[in-house]
Amino acid sequence: MRKLTKKGFTLVEIMIVVAIIGILVAIAVPGFIQARQQSQAKACQESQQKTQGAAQQYYLENNTTTTPSYAILVGATLYLQRTPRCPTTGDVIVIPGYQDDASCPTGILTPVTHKITE
Repeated sequence: MRKLTKKGFTLVEIMIVVAIIGILVAIAVPGFIQARQQSQAKACQESQQKTQGAAQQYYLENNTTTTPSYAILVGATLYLQRTPRCPTTGDVIVIPGYQDDASCPTGILTPVTHKITE
């Protein structure tokens, strides 16, 4: 008489494991997406602040109110080392006018704003 040995997993056990993994993914993915959106918004705000600071420094050093171009602001020994961009779209940050704030060219306001908050 042969003795049968049980090897492997049953279909029910595999289905339970797949269901548990699905639930964990459903919980985790929205959190990762929100964290990514928030980090991109913060990076865009930081780029705006750097652009605004560089423009203000240019205005003070050159005693002018004329909005500079990136050719004047960006360079190894100038105000910015590289052209600031929004990490969400890759668009270049808008240089602020004399008494204006820098802004994100995408104008993203939801779900996480790219506007600098005071």
